Amino acid sequence: MLLLGEHGAGNVEFVQTSIMHLAILKRSGKAGEHLLLPDRIVYVTLTRMREDILREMALSFNPDLYTQLKEEIVFYDLSELYFDASIVPPDWYGEGSAIERLQKKQRRESGDILAELARVLGGCPDNSLIVMDSLTGIAPSLTGSPRWHAFIAFLRGLQQVAKRRNITIYLPLTSGILDRSRELEIADCVDATLLFRWEETGAQRRQRVMHFERFRGVMPRLEDKDLVKFAVKISAAEGFEVQNIRVVV
Repeated sequence: MLLLGEHGAGNVEFVQTSIMHLAILKRSGKAGEHLLLPDRIVYVTLTRMREDILREMALSFNPDLYTQLKEEIVFYDLSELYFDASIVPPDWYGEGSAIERLQKKQRRESGDILAELARVLGGCPDNSLIVMDSLTGIAPSLTGSPRWHAFIAFLRGLQQVAKRRNITIYLPLTSGILDRSRELEIADCVDATLLFRWEETGAQRRQRVMHFERFRGVMPRLEDKDLVKFAVKISAAEGFEVQNIRVVV
């Protein structure tokens, strides 16, 4: 599922709210015939620390959720591999002495972020929800290089393995950073594309909206019921909330 959003329009909060509610439901044991919960919630981060993500969610919504989220979410932090390929000094993101950080960086510099992602995702159990935070950290540096084709092949491989193993994968991407053609190429690799954007409502006010651009196997039913466009808001009590439903015209 590609979550393509304008800056601040709600795709990040959509992910956080999904995780928050699923964690609560898993701890409550309310899975049943009409409620299928993931066996595991996995959060793969490329640039942010685990504690930073958990703290932001707890402060944004409910501090009491911190313990639940910490216990229910499995984190994989690939930030060291990500930053090793950059000019960022090792002591900004690594731990240990300067010599130890330099030695670890030299060992990892030959590593490939896509290969490591494939290894991590391949080790996740079936029936999982996986958040890959985020494509915005990977895709821009690959445009215009041979690695872009490897990136697209990686996404198509994700699509295949998700179907075989009943895995849902959230792929957040900030819109406007890549060329539109690149965004469409990424969208062609997924089964669902949710768009999050700002809409002018007059009187110098803006409204967040979400609508489905693509949802294989579901889109005809959504259009039959006019469940296509949603006005949304973000609140501390509920997180990402749908306010009303509107037909796209």
